[in-house]
This record gives sequence, structure tokens and C-alpha cells, in this order.
Amino acid sequence: MSTVVGRVMAIDYGTRRIGVALSDPLRMIAQGYETISWNGEDIDFAMNRLFDIISQKQVVGVVVGRPRRTDGQESKLQSDIDIFSQAITEKTGISVVYWDERYTTVIANRQMQEVRISGADRKKVVDNMAAQIILREYLEKNRTSL
Repeated sequence: MSTVVGRVMAIDYGTRRIGVALSDPLRMIAQGYETISWNGEDIDFAMNRLFDIISQKQVVGVVVGRPRRTDGQESKLQSDIDIFSQAITEKTGISVVYWDERYTTVIANRQMQEVRISGADRKKVVDNMAAQIILREYLEKNRTSL
């Protein structure tokens, strides 16, 4: 992602929900954008929605959370995420960057708990917030190289 200007999308992949966050075109701000709910089997539905967002919002970079276990080993989801990421690259031409997403869901839940968002409401937006945390961390880490 060597382009200086253009939106970056972050994705928190899950087997039921996919959290999506977008940066502004100058890559200064990370905002939660959407949670895509899917049945865990028909990935085409979720992928088509992602492709629509990439096209509509003129996304030039994609960061996908790479879940790791606390011991640093790959999670069970990693092979699914690799296939998912490869499909994004094949369809859009955008190379996917992986980002360590350990604890992002925990952080998102704590932040919502601090502002007293109920458990039921939290479930609806936790993936979206986790994607926002992934994106914020990515943007902060890469700010000097942009």
C-alpha cells in the first residue's frame, strides 16, 4: 500500500459476522463502518458486500485481522482467512496486509462496557469496533511511511 492518499479498509473476519472499518482518504481517522452478518456458509454474500464497499468508497488498501492464540500460534480460522484474503486480492487487485488482532475484541468489549453499552447491543457492534481498532493500530504504525 504505497499510495499516499486513499481509503484503507480493515476487516475483522468471523464465521458469523465481519466487522468493517474505513479510514478517511488521508488515512488519519479510523471509523467503524459496518458489520456484515452472514450464515457462515455462503461467503459470496459477504464478499459481494465487501466488493461493493471497496468500489463505492474507493478503497486502495485492505488490512485483515490475523487472529493468533495467546501463545502466538495461528488460530483455527487462519486458513479460512487466507482464502478470504486471496479472493479479495484476485477480485480487486489490492494486496491484503495482515495485522495481529489479538485482544481487539476484548478491547472493544471493554470500551463498550466502560460507556455502559449493554451486552445485547455490544454483540451487534463488537466486530465493527474490533475492525476499527485494527485499522487505528495499522494507521498509527504506518503513519511515518505514508
